[in-house]
Amino acid sequence: MRKWAPLLVLSLALAIIIIDTTLLNVSLSTLVRELHTTLQSLQWVISAYSLTLAALTVTGGRIGDLFGRKKMFRVGAIVFAAGSFVASISTNLPTLLIGESIIEGFGAALMMPATASLLVAKYRGHDRSIAFGIWGAVAAAASAVGPILGGFLTTHYSWRWGFRINVVVAAILVTGSMIIEENQPRHAKKIDYVGVFLSALGLLGIVFGIIQSPTLGWSNWMVPGSIIAGAIVLIVFVFWEARVERNGGTPIVSMNLFRNTAFIAGASVTGTLMLGQNGVIFSLPVFLQSVLMLDAFHTGLSLLPMSVALLFVSPAAGFLTKRVPHKRLVQAGMVVAVVALIVLWWTLSATMRPAMLIPGLALYGVGMGMVLSQINNLTLSAVPVRDAGEASGVTNTFRQIGSSLGAAIIGAILLHAIIANIGPHSTQDVASIAFGAPVHDPKLIEVRRAATTRGIREAMLVGAGFAIAGLMISNWLPMRAQTRSEE
Repeated sequence: MRKWAPLLVLSLALAIIIIDTTLLNVSLSTLVRELHTTLQSLQWVISAYSLTLAALTVTGGRIGDLFGRKKMFRVGAIVFAAGSFVASISTNLPTLLIGESIIEGFGAALMMPATASLLVAKYRGHDRSIAFGIWGAVAAAASAVGPILGGFLTTHYSWRWGFRINVVVAAILVTGSMIIEENQPRHAKKIDYVGVFLSALGLLGIVFGIIQSPTLGWSNWMVPGSIIAGAIVLIVFVFWEARVERNGGTPIVSMNLFRNTAFIAGASVTGTLMLGQNGVIFSLPVFLQSVLMLDAFHTGLSLLPMSVALLFVSPAAGFLTKRVPHKRLVQAGMVVAVVALIVLWWTLSATMRPAMLIPGLALYGVGMGMVLSQINNLTLSAVPVRDAGEASGVTNTFRQIGSSLGAAIIGAILLHAIIANIGPHSTQDVASIAFGAPVHDPKLIEVRRAATTRGIREAMLVGAGFAIAGLMISNWLPMRAQTRSEE
């Protein structure tokens, strides 16, 4: 227990962070009614949580390096609990936005980098492979548990219980953090505030454009303008960080990190993995609800084969690393994921039974489990322990940007498929169908089912393409997790 109990605490923290990214997705109709708001406004609440994480995780990782990862883990848990409490008592959209997206997002940005960097510092060699296997299984399974939990609580109790549970879990994390040992060399306690501002502003611009692209469209100047402006700010950020480092200061992100081929390859594989994962996690619920007409709870249950496979395969893959190189496990998982997405593409139809998804989902869970088991180990082991928080922050930023971009791409594919198949119907009908509003015309219902099915099938192929890209990038990964991080 002394050896593995810290892993349970850190994995629990990761679970509630990831579950909160999907918890509200199946409760939108209830929230629209109770908070007297619109679907488009609620989409911003959900998107802003990911945006806050993407913009602040690098900063959160560096703050952990400066002031202590264990201390920032505790602070993050307390802030996360405060945000959850505010969200649980919200009676209007602004309060929910502040609690769930801003306060919770900031707490998660402090906790998430600390979870991975504390694992790197705590475990060595084969134990580290096992630890990251379990950590990866929790990360992926939590993505599928979110819709199930959200659907169950909304159907039988209230969506507010999702946030109330977070308060209790956060208290457990603060108490449990006492068993986490930390022997971390301290850096000079000085924060690069200009770097914090530039990195947050640049990522905000890029992620805003990505998130808004499905609704505004690329022809709207705000979308490309926001992305270009964000990219320019990030270029300024790079030059500023290089200047701080040359002058002997402590940058938010050391430019030396980006000269580390193994680290950049691992972070890029993580990003492309999240791009592809959205083809399953975000598009299949749309298919199950709008085409097969399942309710929120049964939609979540339909994803269980993937979750179960992940929970078993990811830790088991950690035990295989004594005989199989980490890199080969990751690559084999990518190949299996490609095959699984092709199986799902071949299976999907408007007249299918939900049980027909089981083989493809289970196979995808096996592939994702193999990849997530060791990709974080390979990535973070490529940097010294003293920089693990910073490296974890960068990796999680890649993850969040990949998730946001994947959701935008899938949304654009679905919208294009619906518009291409809508035929002679009016623009108002197109908007109603695209945004999931109730449709009473039988012809329009059939159009939506056929068009959504076609769009989801295209999304599976796009996801397979991302997995192939990740497989190609993985050639630059080291064969095994490096030991230089223990210096």
